[in-house]
Amino acid sequence: MKIEKGKLVSLTYDLHLDGFEGELMESVNNENALVFIVGDGDLLESFEEKIMGLEIGDEFKFSLTMEEAYGDVEEDAFAEYPKDLLKPEEGETFPEIGDYIPMQDEEGNTFDGILAEIHDDYVIIDFNHPLAGEELFFTGKVIDIKDTE
Repeated sequence: MKIEKGKLVSLTYDLHLDGFEGELMESVNNENALVFIVGDGDLLESFEEKIMGLEIGDEFKFSLTMEEAYGDVEEDAFAEYPKDLLKPEEGETFPEIGDYIPMQDEEGNTFDGILAEIHDDYVIIDFNHPLAGEELFFTGKVIDIKDTE
């Protein structure tokens, strides 16, 4: 059976930055395999295109350009907020640069930003995807493919 739209796929992979031997960002093994339905929009479309047609046991090695992955870092995705917004609860410490900051919009949707700058009375939070501006390097193996019907 081959990977195609609508199939339930299980796979393992390593994700590196700065080349196939670069910094390891994520490792998914047999115990925590990535399981998804091809075409459901859960993964990058470009990732799914690269594994299309593979079979159980096939290994893969490919890269995604910044444009194929999460795009470039967008300057308008940085937002300024009053420093008081991040006031820690008693016994907690103030967040540090690089910390994830959970946020909520007026409609109640939740999303994470990353604390980018701390100033005397305001902070800058980055709402770009954490891998924006990066080329991604994947190596992995197809573990299983099943019909979803």
